Amino acid sequence: MRGEPILLSNTEEIPGRSIRSFHGVVSGSTVRAKHIGRDIMAGLKNLVGGELVGYTELLQEARQEALQRMIQEAQGAGANAVVNVRFQTSSVAQGAAELFAYGTAVTVD
Repeated sequence: MRGEPILLSNTEEIPGRSIRSFHGVVSGSTVRAKHIGRDIMAGLKNLVGGELVGYTELLQEARQEALQRMIQEAQGAGANAVVNVRFQTSSVAQGAAELFAYGTAVTVD
């Protein structure tokens, strides 16, 4: 099973596969702080409008890191898939936020 990619789904199943066993809830998280350079650019962008690209990139990196940590936990549990994958964010301190990924680790055919 090692070396094979973990299948991910935000639904209760993997289409075309049968769930053989459940391994429980798995999760991964990362806490990220805002960058002063990004804050300055965001402040300027707020004046004229538009996408805050620096923050978009920061959140994308955080999602990927949280997802990778969840996948590592699923592999450690012996799973080859994670179903019901969800993301959640929360503020932990001024200027810092946690991005949390979680789901149910399963073995599928």
